[in-house]
Amino acid sequence: MSAASSNSLFGMGNPLLDISAVVDKDFLDKYALKPNDQILAEDKHKALFEELVKKFKVEYHAGGATQNSVKIAQWMIQEPHNVGTFFGCIGKDKFGEILKQKAEESHIDAHYYEQDEEPTGTCAACITGDNRSLVANLAAANCYKKDKHLDLEENWKLVEKAKVFYIAGFFLTVSVESILKVAKHASENNKLFCLNLSAPFICQFFKDNLMQVMPYVDVLFGNETEAAAFAKEQDFETEDIEEIAKKAQALPKVNTKRQRVVVVTQGKGDTVMASSDKVETFPVLKIDPKNIVDTNGAGDAFVGGFLSELVQEKPLDQCVKAAHYAGNVIIRRAGCTFPEKPDFN
Repeated sequence: MSAASSNSLFGMGNPLLDISAVVDKDFLDKYALKPNDQILAEDKHKALFEELVKKFKVEYHAGGATQNSVKIAQWMIQEPHNVGTFFGCIGKDKFGEILKQKAEESHIDAHYYEQDEEPTGTCAACITGDNRSLVANLAAANCYKKDKHLDLEENWKLVEKAKVFYIAGFFLTVSVESILKVAKHASENNKLFCLNLSAPFICQFFKDNLMQVMPYVDVLFGNETEAAAFAKEQDFETEDIEEIAKKAQALPKVNTKRQRVVVVTQGKGDTVMASSDKVETFPVLKIDPKNIVDTNGAGDAFVGGFLSELVQEKPLDQCVKAAHYAGNVIIRRAGCTFPEKPDFN
């Protein structure tokens, strides 16, 4: 049994069903996709989803960045069940039912806001080699409403039970007022609020929302591409990842009892962490490229591993160790899926 109690980790985000397939360069070019990117679907991508299913061998996996991370944290912890709580919006349809079933199988306590105006959101994961290009059609996920779900007494009670909060930056496009309500609760009660930069487009086009939330962020995650985009938008005037981590750490913060921690992953390169007054680097676990099945979900798994130790109040270097372990497991498998039990101590 772990030191974590039920509902001690809270996540809120976009629950999506991943439709993943190994594609070719022509497919990426046809839809003007970069090999390694995350974007929101526009009208020109409508046909992409149909073509993907028709032309390639697709697999369906329960996805959505925050939900993935909460599931991985739960998997790392194993017992008790329902350490992880998840809020998000789905449709009343087959894909929504799959997400509910998968959440239950993962032993997380998912409370979805269900509406019938929009179908459950999907994400096309277009795999080429060890790259993945993600195209998210948020649909129902975009319909999350603070007053219809988060504010309800029985739901807010679950927020109050939590000690660690995690929201991927992707949710900044959906309901910044929901994020702020949770972030302020964390800050006022000296709990840990964690946010992910999630994608370059969040740092660029949702900068105002991101910077409204930033003063409440205790732990900030991102990869090297996102960190570079963030630094550029914030006029940090440096491309050095360690410098960027330090500058992000020094941004204004409401709860001064905790100094911000900034964690930047760099694929197979070292992970960089700025905490207290130092910047440290941690090498990732070695893996033979032949064993990499797909990197979709690697970043989510990294965060999930990190959170699994954070919620048990373990030291930060142990959090990074767990993060590296989880990421290493996930890239050996299709989608954000995992074996029955972790082999981590």
